[in-house]
Amino acid sequence: MKDESVWPIGFRLVGKEKQVGRWMTVVWTIEDVCLYGEEQKTTLAQQPDGYVLPLQLQLYERSDYRFNLSSRDPHLFVVCSEEGERLKPLLITAAQGLAAGYMDGEYQILDMSIPLPVQAWMEAFIGRHGEQLDVRRKGNKDKRKEKKGLISGN
Repeated sequence: MKDESVWPIGFRLVGKEKQVGRWMTVVWTIEDVCLYGEEQKTTLAQQPDGYVLPLQLQLYERSDYRFNLSSRDPHLFVVCSEEGERLKPLLITAAQGLAAGYMDGEYQILDMSIPLPVQAWMEAFIGRHGEQLDVRRKGNKDKRKEKKGLISGN
């Protein structure tokens, strides 16, 4: 169900064989993106290679959302695991940092442009909850100064 912090997004994963040098590999893409509201049923999930995942906005990721939305081409990131020769989507996010955290493991990250209605919804979420200030950096800087003073004997 769509609300102020969750929006179900449907899509299909399509694998196409592509030759890279001498080798054939499967390149996965996201197609047929559907935005589900309160009244719509998630019928895409019943289709082959069709999935519906909730895009859930988190308060602590607001600075990531702002960074993404201010880019030239904002993207959603779909974290997938490999199951045999297929991909299974696990998570959809608008936070590039969260998606990047999965890149070290055995996951594949696919991306798609954020549909304009979702961009507006994300802007409204940020507007309701305010811009997130990154207090950690300032705090770390002050702590470094304190540690520096202790180490140098000051």
